[in-house]
Amino acid sequence: MSIQLNQNEVIEDLQFENLKIIQNKKGFCFGMDSILLSDFAKTIKENAKVLDLGTGTGIIAILLCRKTLLKEIVGVEVQKEVYEMAQKSIQLNNLEKKFTIINEDILNLSKKVSKNTFDAIVTNPPYKKRNTGIQNQEKKKVISRHETTATLEDFIRISKDLLKDKGELYMVHRPDRLVDILTIMRKYSLEPKVMRFVHSYKYSEPKLVLIKGIKNAKPFLKVENNLYIYTQEGSYTEEIRRIYHK
Repeated sequence: MSIQLNQNEVIEDLQFENLKIIQNKKGFCFGMDSILLSDFAKTIKENAKVLDLGTGTGIIAILLCRKTLLKEIVGVEVQKEVYEMAQKSIQLNNLEKKFTIINEDILNLSKKVSKNTFDAIVTNPPYKKRNTGIQNQEKKKVISRHETTATLEDFIRISKDLLKDKGELYMVHRPDRLVDILTIMRKYSLEPKVMRFVHSYKYSEPKLVLIKGIKNAKPFLKVENNLYIYTQEGSYTEEIRRIYHK
């Protein structure tokens, strides 16, 4: 298939079941957090209807199309240029029957998506609060990293509205926002059920947290064993190698 690439766009091989993705070298490229979230969410049930809030270039949705037996996944991306890249990646991987994408602010989703529709939602939302930290001059990177268009509470509130009863929310975020995450999830009846911390090294502080919540579930939280990215010698751990299919 012939795909027209724009300036600074490149096709990257995901080294998993011949999947590929289009990215802009000058924009915000996906990171390990998205790969880890796709692995964390691989328990999504067969024939599930899934929503990817803030899909970006579509990396999580593309991987889930192969890692799970989901029926369909809908991505939502506010940035037109990034949305168009994701559209081309869908075509490149022949995923048109499974993966569709909407160019919309998640705050306007109620106009296009009915409540209580999805079996599962995955999201890698912006980590930094509005007007905090050093903001990158590239607008695309600012939107991807900072809560410029929607806040953490918006992502969780909208997830609660769009999930079916007992639907699942899978999220990756930063540990320094953990109290906010758990408090807001409880506020919107998304009970935290599984949590896992991700560390660079065995004795380092956690750099990411993976969380699964279930709508209207009873309280009970399972904290899984820590996930370590590197060995003390600096190479990838066996689990990371498995996740990356190396």
